[in-house]
Amino acid sequence: MKRPVQPKFFNYMSTILETVDLKMTYRVGKVDVHALRGVTLNVARGEYIAIMGPSGCGKSTLLHIAGGMLTPTSGRLIIDGEDVTAMSDAQRTELRRRKIGFVFQRFNLFPTLSAEGNLKLAERIYARAKNGGNPEGRRRILKLLKLEDKLHHKPLELSGGEQQRVAIARAVVNRPALVLADEPTGNLDSENSKVVLDMLRGLNNEFGQTIVMITHNPEAAARADRVVEMRDGLILSAGVPHTDS
Repeated sequence: MKRPVQPKFFNYMSTILETVDLKMTYRVGKVDVHALRGVTLNVARGEYIAIMGPSGCGKSTLLHIAGGMLTPTSGRLIIDGEDVTAMSDAQRTELRRRKIGFVFQRFNLFPTLSAEGNLKLAERIYARAKNGGNPEGRRRILKLLKLEDKLHHKPLELSGGEQQRVAIARAVVNRPALVLADEPTGNLDSENSKVVLDMLRGLNNEFGQTIVMITHNPEAAARADRVVEMRDGLILSAGVPHTDS
C-alpha cells in the first residue's frame, strides 16, 4: 500500500514542537519512578507523527508535558518558539488556549450541547468568539468530518465514531498550532477507527494541522508521516518521514 503524500504545509525548516533532554521523575512511596529519562524530539510545522510504545514507556507523560499539563523534572519544552518550561502556570494555561488542541480517548463532550454548541463553547473558551464566532469555519470543519447533518445533535444522539469526530472538530475549530491526540481510536471499533483516522489525515492535509498522536495501533500509526518509538522513558527511534505517494 502506498503512503499518503506529505501535506504541502510540511516544512522541516519550521519547528513547531521541540523537547530537549526532558526528564520526569515521580515519587511513589519511597521509590522514584523515571517516566522520562532524557527525551529530545523535534516536530515540524504541518507534520503528523505517531508515538508508539508499550504501556508505561512514557508516551502519555510526554504528551501531557507537550500539552503544558505537566511540568518536567528537568529539560526544556518549546512550542512555536515559546519556552514553556520557563512559564508560570497562568502563562502555560494561556498558551494552551492559544496554540494547543486536545483530542481525548473518551471524547469529553458536553452532553447538554449539540455538536455545533460544543464547537461554539470551544470558541468562547479560546476567546475567539466574536459576533457568534466563525459559523462558516465551523461548518467547513464539520463538513470535512462528515458531520454537517449532525449540527444540532447532542452527544447521546451520536455514535461513538461521530462523537469522536465532534471532539476532533472541537480541538481544531480555533486552528491551534498543535493538535495532541491521546489514543483517539482507543474506544472505537475498526470501522469507526478508520473513519476517524481518515479525518485526522484530511485535517492534516487540508488545514496543515500539526498532529502528535499516541497510539498502540500499528494501523493507526501507519497513517502518520513518521512513527516515533518509545521504551523505558526513552526514544528508541525518531522515525523517518514517508515521502512516497
